[in-house]
This record gives sequence, C-alpha cells and structure tokens, in this order.
Amino acid sequence: MSSLDTKQMLILQDNLDENGRLSCLKAFKVAKLLGIKAIKMADTCKNENIKITSCELGVFGKIAFETYEEDIYKNIKQHYKNNTQVTCKTLWKEAQSTSLRRVGSTVKNSDVDVIYCQLGCFRKKLGHANKS
Repeated sequence: MSSLDTKQMLILQDNLDENGRLSCLKAFKVAKLLGIKAIKMADTCKNENIKITSCELGVFGKIAFETYEEDIYKNIKQHYKNNTQVTCKTLWKEAQSTSLRRVGSTVKNSDVDVIYCQLGCFRKKLGHANKS
C-alpha cells in the first residue's frame, strides 16, 4: 500500500525518467516537494517500486565520470572517517566549492569509499572505486 497521497504520487511520477526511475539529484528535489526528509526517499521509492539511480558520487548508476583531481582528493582526504570512508553529506558539501561532477569523478577514480547516503540508499558502500 502506498504511503503517498494522490498529489504526492503525481509529483513523484512527474520526476521519473523514461525508464520509470528517479535520479539521485531529482530525489532531493522530490523529497522537498513531498515535504519529507531526504533520508526517507529510498524507503518511499521502494514502497512505490521505484528505483533511485545515477548516484552523483558514482556509487551506483551509469553516470560517465571524467578524471581524478588531486586537489579535490586532498580536500576529501581531510574528512576520512575510518581508512578511506567519507560520508555522502561531506562530499556534497565539498562539491559546493567545485561541482558534484568533479567530486564524483574524483571519488569514482580513487580509493574514497562513500558511506551514509543522504537518501537512505546505503549505509556503507565499499570497494566501488576504480582504483588508480
């Protein structure tokens, strides 16, 4: 049974891609429009049989990322929790001074392991990187 009312369901459906999926970036927008916390989006989508795709940090999905940037990597490295783990929220904050695409490219092409997705898609996602 749906946890969304008719209006909320229309908002969600209006933001799906041609495959009936919701991108990571749009999931943040939809959470705001629905009046729910972003961390609840994974469960909300799961309840509606909708998949969140295209993680902006390269943890899942098929976004084509460019190359690793040493200066961004050095900034990210300052936030390591355990070994090479950095929270999704911290990486999004880092992207405010550069861009999500540049941070995502650096994460995807380094040893950085993203933990605690802000949308609730994962708590720990280790070993995703293409080690350089």
